[in-house]
Amino acid sequence: MPKNSKVVKRELDDEVIESVKDLLSNEDSADDAFKKSELIVDVQEEKDTDVEEGSEVEDERPAWNNKLQYILAQVGFSVGLGNVWRFPYLCQKNGGGAYLLPYLILLLVIGIPLFFLELSVGQRIRRGSIGVWNYISPKLGGIGFASCVVCFFVALYYNVIIGWSLFYFSQSFQQPLPWDQCPLVKNASHTFVEPECEKSSATTYYWYREALNISNSISESGGLNWKMTICLLAAWVVVCLAMIKGIQSSGKIMYFSSLFPYVVLLCFLIRALLLNGSTDGIRHMFTPKLEMMLEPKVWREAATQVFFALGLGFGGVIAFSSYNKRDNNCHFDAVLVSFINFFTSVLATLVVFAVLGFKASVINEKCIAENSEMIIKFLKMGNLSHDIIPHHINFSAVTAEDYHLVYDIVQKVKEGEFPALHLNSCQIEDELNKAVQGTGLAFIAFTEAMTHFPASPFWSVMFFLMLVNLGLGSMFGTIEGIITPIVDTFKVRKEILTVICCLLAFCIGLIFVQHSGNYFVTMFDDYSATLPLLIVVILENIAVSFVYGIDKFIEDLKDMLGFAPNRYYYYMWKYISPLMLLSLLIASVVNMGLSPPGYNAWIEDKASEEFLSYPTWGMVVCISLMVLAILPVPVVFVIRRCNLIDDSSGNLASVTYKRGRVLKEPVNLEGDDASLIHGKISSEMSSPNFGTMGMKTMKRRTSEI
Repeated sequence: MPKNSKVVKRELDDEVIESVKDLLSNEDSADDAFKKSELIVDVQEEKDTDVEEGSEVEDERPAWNNKLQYILAQVGFSVGLGNVWRFPYLCQKNGGGAYLLPYLILLLVIGIPLFFLELSVGQRIRRGSIGVWNYISPKLGGIGFASCVVCFFVALYYNVIIGWSLFYFSQSFQQPLPWDQCPLVKNASHTFVEPECEKSSATTYYWYREALNISNSISESGGLNWKMTICLLAAWVVVCLAMIKGIQSSGKIMYFSSLFPYVVLLCFLIRALLLNGSTDGIRHMFTPKLEMMLEPKVWREAATQVFFALGLGFGGVIAFSSYNKRDNNCHFDAVLVSFINFFTSVLATLVVFAVLGFKASVINEKCIAENSEMIIKFLKMGNLSHDIIPHHINFSAVTAEDYHLVYDIVQKVKEGEFPALHLNSCQIEDELNKAVQGTGLAFIAFTEAMTHFPASPFWSVMFFLMLVNLGLGSMFGTIEGIITPIVDTFKVRKEILTVICCLLAFCIGLIFVQHSGNYFVTMFDDYSATLPLLIVVILENIAVSFVYGIDKFIEDLKDMLGFAPNRYYYYMWKYISPLMLLSLLIASVVNMGLSPPGYNAWIEDKASEEFLSYPTWGMVVCISLMVLAILPVPVVFVIRRCNLIDDSSGNLASVTYKRGRVLKEPVNLEGDDASLIHGKISSEMSSPNFGTMGMKTMKRRTSEI
């Protein structure tokens, strides 16, 4: 190559290098300018939180003060009155200790997976039940509304039970307790025991006549019971004051309302174990009857108890978890709360049957004393020969073993005439086999047992204060399941909504404090929640597993938790749990169809309960309760499917209230395919908060260019 050509090439190379340097310097200056503009955008975003995305508004949503407060709230909601007066009854009825095995199996198959599912969606989307299911699948948004309706129905009568507990609590500061003995009636000539009480018992009479002043049927209203009306008002005032600030107020109360019942249960267990007969009650309770495990009814009742024990479908679980941080390990919470609930039920069962064992021992001793006197009478009259009585028997201080020995001898000797003697075998098992649940256990059987306790007023105060706290813990979750979704959806003030909700519930709840009110409590308990909640949870499972997609949901959980949930949950959510829930729904419908709709009425003249069928209007109410509870699901589906309401027209659901300003927000009704969890690309999807993306979207697009 010629020399001058090399010079020209070198000059050209120098020009290229200089051009590249100029280009790079220009790019650097442009990049600096972009970084400055990006910084300005970031500063602007920090200043104006109204345009933050849904994934970054965590600071604006109330949050739990600490993890313990949240766990206590979930435990308080799931551990309720059913653990104390329903689980022990089912355990005794369905095979004693053998019942625990199907219960544990169903807890693992239905309870924990579905509890984990509700915790997950609530924690990530950070909305109540309405917002959660509307975001996952707008056409199934009625699930959230149905949960709110069921919560309202349950809150109506559940707080009545708290009112009853408050009444007994207020009457416990007396010695002796007012239900210790039957009242005496005086007339012009003489004094006698109240006939209704004499035919039943002191505690039964006090419950039906003094506390409820119950009518003979649901058709006989009898007007308001003013004592129970005041107690119901007090219960709603307590709930309203505790919930008026949301978790800021109720969260602090959880420390007492959730922990105090455990203190009382442990105190009762220790005290009961020191009394005669307690071990007989516990042994009777946990003696397994393995043959009963083969009965389908046992599994159906165990599944129903698991379902309701954890509060699935109410919306309270979702509402509480929505105040968590998104990286909280909700899988650990689900397992922990579920097993705390189970062990609480076992502890309550121990306490109940230790106390009932003591009560049975006291009654059995009275039975032996009365029948021993009858035997002595027969010996004096010559109906029985002294020769048949063993010489070591002393009827003035006869033991249970000696009495049973004499009873067997007399039964053999007087085989033909024995029925005419009217002797009782006085077996403690006969008393323990009298299965009692619900109000019959709390307000009759347990109160009778406590009258035999030393310092009975103290134990009565403790017991009914425990019932009040158990009820309040569940009520907080139930009301939260109503308030949180409505506040999230319609952006009304929580304080005003709480007061209106409690006031409305009290006014409607007056039907439960009539003289016939107890029958309405039974009606609502049987028909307002069971089937609607089963349908709600089935739809929740379907919405996540099949509409949203189980694979996508598992990936979302992995992104949120930082680890992939065990493959076990994949198969539970997609196959096992839906099939089990459908089977439970069918079994419940069949059982409801086979069981005649009715209630146990207290007949004053007979001083006993009698089963009565609901009148025609009562059947209409029962059916209406179930229809109204589940009606929002098809209504919302039809509205969304047929586009009957234009959500872009500026309705309440498309308006957000922040810091005193009203901001219009786009409402996405096609969020079925949106990712729930992928926070890294949150600006590319519809936010669960439906927030304005403005600046961050511009920044992302600029960086892509």
